[in-house]
Amino acid sequence: MFVVTGGAGFIGSNIVWALENAGLGKIIVCDHLGDENKWLNVAKRELADVIAPEDLFDFLELNASNVEAVIHMGAISSTTETDADLIIDNNFRLPMDLWHWCTQHQVRLIYASSAATYGDGGEGFDDDGSVDGLAKLKPLNTYGWSKNLFDRRVARMLADNEPRPPQWAGLKFFNVYGPNEYHKDRMRSVVSQVFPNAADSAPSTLFKSHHPDYADGGQLRDFIWVGDCIDVVMWLLDSPDVNGLFNCGTGKARSFEDLTKAVYAAMGKEAEINYIDTPVEIRAKYQYFTEAKMDRIRAAGYDKPLTSLEDGVALYVNDFLNTDDPYR
Repeated sequence: MFVVTGGAGFIGSNIVWALENAGLGKIIVCDHLGDENKWLNVAKRELADVIAPEDLFDFLELNASNVEAVIHMGAISSTTETDADLIIDNNFRLPMDLWHWCTQHQVRLIYASSAATYGDGGEGFDDDGSVDGLAKLKPLNTYGWSKNLFDRRVARMLADNEPRPPQWAGLKFFNVYGPNEYHKDRMRSVVSQVFPNAADSAPSTLFKSHHPDYADGGQLRDFIWVGDCIDVVMWLLDSPDVNGLFNCGTGKARSFEDLTKAVYAAMGKEAEINYIDTPVEIRAKYQYFTEAKMDRIRAAGYDKPLTSLEDGVALYVNDFLNTDDPYR
């Protein structure tokens, strides 16, 4: 039995698809579905149960002997959320409780960290999971801080030789794009937001640069196809001896202009881009460059090639966005 928290969310629902596709056993989704279309992310899946987050630990206790792994993707992931107490409850205390439960019951734990922990990148993008390495990072928002806080707590527990789950792995996801992100509204990837304009042969809008080292549209991010994230998670499940905190990116920064042009190119069209000022409220905390250092996960044994930006965008556009059913 596999329990996927945030299992109806973007990355979580793609992991649920992969688990079902691999035929590994019963799948439990833990999530709030709400009253919008989030349920469509798991509408095609065969699920053993769907449970609310507030019922998670009751469910785990009742099924402790049957749970093989908890894949914890649930979080408040909005970088603009201002309720720090709510963020801490969801992004720190909940994973701490899961860590202790998985330790007590000897259940494997894979969880989502974030590239937001790196802040402006001034300390680089090395997934050093040590106490000292994580202490150097300076996240720019409450979300990134909460993720780093949990990573730091894990590092301290390991350094102090405290009990741990039989397998534990954290993944620092960079800029992920792919199917089932549609419920995220303004937090959707640029691919998803640009696609309707490209379909209508209309211009798309990107933020201007407010940094002298970057041209408009030249802001650089490590964009990763969600299929590559799925592959990493499935590899971890096949590699029970692998533990650690790992970046989950491509190792190659690309510009928002490149990303936008790739959407139009996937539809055989020329891109037209207009630029607007970055909103003042996010301008001071804007990341101009992210690029995952992938040495550690490669050294741990992950050797599958990563999808190029152009190939990933083409897959997303042609297999999902430009179809009658964009859901995986």
